[in-house]
Amino acid sequence: MTAYLITGARLVGGEVADLLIGNGEIVATGTNLDAPADATTIDATGLVALPGLVDLHTHLREPGREDAETVFTGTRAAAKGGFTAVFAMANTDPVADTAGVVEQVWRLGRDAGYADVYPIGAVTVGRQGTQLAELGAMADSAARVRVFSDDGDCVWDAALMRRALEYVKAFDGVIAQHAQEPRLTQGAQMNEGALSGVLGLTGWPSVAEEAIIARDILLNAHVGSKLHVCHLSTKGSVEIVRAAKRRGLEVTAEVTPHHLLLTEDLAASYNPVYKVNPPLRTKADVEAVREGLADGTIDIVATDHAPHPVEDKDCEWSAAAFGMTGLETALSVVQHAMIDTKLLTWADVADRMSYRPAAIGQASDHGRPLEAGAPANIVLYDPTVEQTVVPDASVSLSRNTPFEGMTLPGKVVATFLRGVPTVLNGELAQ
Repeated sequence: MTAYLITGARLVGGEVADLLIGNGEIVATGTNLDAPADATTIDATGLVALPGLVDLHTHLREPGREDAETVFTGTRAAAKGGFTAVFAMANTDPVADTAGVVEQVWRLGRDAGYADVYPIGAVTVGRQGTQLAELGAMADSAARVRVFSDDGDCVWDAALMRRALEYVKAFDGVIAQHAQEPRLTQGAQMNEGALSGVLGLTGWPSVAEEAIIARDILLNAHVGSKLHVCHLSTKGSVEIVRAAKRRGLEVTAEVTPHHLLLTEDLAASYNPVYKVNPPLRTKADVEAVREGLADGTIDIVATDHAPHPVEDKDCEWSAAAFGMTGLETALSVVQHAMIDTKLLTWADVADRMSYRPAAIGQASDHGRPLEAGAPANIVLYDPTVEQTVVPDASVSLSRNTPFEGMTLPGKVVATFLRGVPTVLNGELAQ
């Protein structure tokens, strides 16, 4: 295995130091390191070195929708975005509700080699919300599933949600809830408010998210398990989670890059690229989720990378699929929304996009500090450059980015997975 000497990097945006990588690990950090004669030197002057990013919420679409994405193409997009681990959601076809399906996804990720893939198991059979899936079998499988979600659908039945929370305690699992009260969102197309009325689109009220979050926090407090809230998007949701944490209740939450930056106003274009679930919200909601991420109420950023083929988006709004791609732009959006606004430091970004998501998902080889003995999962990032988002430049199979034409800061220069470069000089290395 090639040894690498990374020189002059700003470790998590702070001190300037060198990193020596060998045999898949960080051998040493500091200055004047004793590198092997055959080590490849990478000049990282001006670059920020972060631990490899971890995405707790990715849709890789395989098996079943390989026209939108595959594990291979999705993990290549992840590497381009600085991610070394992704958690693959269960809404595949067939649904990842058995040991066989989650092992298939896990092996596809291992064979691809661009990022570690941790399958997420469905909570209910077929994600139908009526019967618990084989949670124990998935936990005991080669994929060692620890996160379970019916994402795309809410586990709306309170009794079933309680049983799921109780069941996963046996193997220290976590239930990741897509918080959407279905009866309040039938036919919903965008955020409910004055604009939805003007546009003639059925509204998705904030309370449909907030009611499920409040219910599940109380259920989880009752059973003493682990609850994670997917793609939190409203000011009210932030307040509910903040109050729960002040009471010492066990809950973690995520926000997506698009909910940190974009607002419902974009729906006025009727361009389905802006159609997503939960929907883009108001400016006040965007400010609230930024504040929540900054003060730790929201634990992590997760992309909810949701690729779709052209035919699923190039149509009228009401017929279009929900979802946006996000792996390749996530770090730039976070820099724009959180770093450049001085709401977060780079050390905070390492926490929200590496340490904490790895801890929630129990990805023990990821989310480790950049220190000797840690796996060499590293991203080198240039925060000084700007790039205009061009969908055709994406390595994902799909092109449904909501950031098309926007100029965003920063660029991933290199990504290392256990000491092997997956990206070098801003391009895929394999």
